[in-house]
Amino acid sequence: MKLVVQVKLLPTPAQASALEATLRNCNRAATYASHVAFTKKLKDRNGLQKAVYADLKALFGLSAQPAVRAVKKVVDAYATLKANLQAGNLGSPTSKRHRTAVGNPIGFRPEAAQPFDDRCLSWQYDARTVSIWTVAGRMKDVRFACSPDQLKTLVQYRKGESDLVRRGGTWFLIATCDIPEPEPYQPADWIGVDRGIVNLATTSDGTNHQGRRLGRYRRWQARKRAELQAKQTRSATRRLARRARKEKRHATQVNHRISKKIVSVAQRTGRGIAIEELGGIRERVRLRRDQRGTLSSWPFHQLGQHLAYKARKAGVPFLEVDAAHTSQRCPRCGHTERANRPTRDHFRCRRCGLAGPADVVAGVNVRNRARSVWAFVTMPVPAPAE
Repeated sequence: MKLVVQVKLLPTPAQASALEATLRNCNRAATYASHVAFTKKLKDRNGLQKAVYADLKALFGLSAQPAVRAVKKVVDAYATLKANLQAGNLGSPTSKRHRTAVGNPIGFRPEAAQPFDDRCLSWQYDARTVSIWTVAGRMKDVRFACSPDQLKTLVQYRKGESDLVRRGGTWFLIATCDIPEPEPYQPADWIGVDRGIVNLATTSDGTNHQGRRLGRYRRWQARKRAELQAKQTRSATRRLARRARKEKRHATQVNHRISKKIVSVAQRTGRGIAIEELGGIRERVRLRRDQRGTLSSWPFHQLGQHLAYKARKAGVPFLEVDAAHTSQRCPRCGHTERANRPTRDHFRCRRCGLAGPADVVAGVNVRNRARSVWAFVTMPVPAPAE
């Protein structure tokens, strides 16, 4: 299983200046290679490398391996663009966004991430330093900071490229780690997880992870954004970008905490985790204007991703089940009706009278569907008829 570990670099002013020059030169070189690939319609890596390799070294001061990494970066960017076009993520072929993406070469920001392999970057774990190639030569003893768990993961499982990133004036290295995946155990039962806006996650056990604090935080941030947007200055624009990044980090941390708790309970009790498959919900739902911002900022997809990878890392079985009518179906008698949920918080079956918190009932329905799906998936293959 591929995971990334992000460590913070602590360069001296001279080292930071060399890193900045390296990042800018590498991205200028990638932009140049992208123009050549677009003009000459070069799609394969070997053809593009033959066309620009000498220029990248002569014009931008790159050595052999950084030049190769810049070419691969360009080829990967065009491969991603092609996949997005085929998936329709950039709209129809007649849309302005689609035509702009197809009609112009890909450009790279001056401080976009730059990949380094083991020929350009080496780690000294005991000293907590790295040695990295720069346009000013090989730079040694660049200190980095990370937690003990991150350091242990790096020592045991780091493999492949590491990306040099600069965000808000701070330098980071993002290392790829190949962690062995344990075999999922046979679950004794399932924990159904219902994801929502007011309650971010509610389990079939009745555990409720509320989103009120996150909602209040987002509303406060929205008010501050409105104040800054009204100023219409460059300083306000920069502060808006910083606030957006801070809000995103906060929501990610909340999702990490929730998913970690759910996975630990499942692992301790020998159960699996089941969630609703909510893909395309934003396109299916029509809301009032005052509700659109809340739905757009709902981090349900990220919570599902965190649950999935943490479950895989711990060997916990994980399933996604059909989300249709999970909040309207009675888990006791099976009666499904919209009137079963008279309010957002309450459920009451019109047939058998079963009542309870609506989100808990939805979690129980998710758990029951996971039981059926797992029984169907793991049932023995019938012997062929003679």
